Amino acid sequence: MSGFGASGRHEHISAVLRKEGRISVSDLAATLRVSVVTVRNDLEALERQGVLRRIRGGAVMVRTARFERPSHLAAESFSAEKARISAVAASLIRDGETVIIDAGSTMVALARALPRTLNDVAVVTNALDVALELEEHPGVRVAVTGGTMRGRQRSLVAPFATQLLSQINADVAFLSCAGFHPEKGFTQSNWEEAEVKHAMLAAAGRSVVLADHGKFGHVGTARIAPIARVDMLVSDSGLSAEAVRALEERGPRIVLA
Repeated sequence: MSGFGASGRHEHISAVLRKEGRISVSDLAATLRVSVVTVRNDLEALERQGVLRRIRGGAVMVRTARFERPSHLAAESFSAEKARISAVAASLIRDGETVIIDAGSTMVALARALPRTLNDVAVVTNALDVALELEEHPGVRVAVTGGTMRGRQRSLVAPFATQLLSQINADVAFLSCAGFHPEKGFTQSNWEEAEVKHAMLAAAGRSVVLADHGKFGHVGTARIAPIARVDMLVSDSGLSAEAVRALEERGPRIVLA
C-alpha cells in the first residue's frame, strides 16, 4: 500500500469510510504505511471535498443521502476511471442514432470521447456542459431539453425539462447516478434530477448507466430505477467481483472499463 500516491490513498480512505463510517489516523498510517502527518494531510484534503469530517484522532463519513459534490470536485474524483468508462460508452454509439446524454462529470467525459468520425448523430441533453462540449463536433446535432437551471450542477430540471423528452424516441440513453446498490437500485441525491432521469429512461429504447466503482453501495434519497431496469452498467475495474455478481444476478450486463 505504501506505493500508492495521494489519489490512491484518498480512494482507500473513502472506501473504508463507506464501509465503516469512521476511521482512525493511527489505523490508516499503519495500513497505508505512511506517516501520521501524511494521513492528516489526506484527511484535510478529503474534508475540503466534502467527503468526510475530521474528528479527534480520525474522521467520520458525512456523505448523507442528499449530499451532492460540487461539479468541479466531482470531475476531479476518479478521473482516470471516468475516462475509461466514457471511452467504452462512446464506442457503443453508431451513426444515425438519437442519443440522450444525462448531466454529470462522467457525461461530460462521454461527450468529449465521442469519435470525430461519427456522423448524423442527434444528442439530446439537459446538461449545458455536455452541449458546449459537443458544439463543434462535426457529426453531432445537439438539442437541449430546456427547463430550470441548477446552477451548482449546470443541469436543466423541472419545470419544463421533461417536455421535450416526452416527445422523442431515442435509441439509447446514457445516465449518471449518485449511487448504485443491488437492492436499492440506481439513486440520485436530488429529486428534480431523478425526475428528469425517469423521463430519459422512458424515452429510450435501451439504457446505459455510467458509474465509477466509488459509487457502489451508496444510496441516495431519490430512486432512479431498480438495477434490472437498465440494460447495461459501465463501471471500472475497481468494482469487486462480489459486487459484479450481485448486480448481474439482477439482470443488467456489467462492463468494466
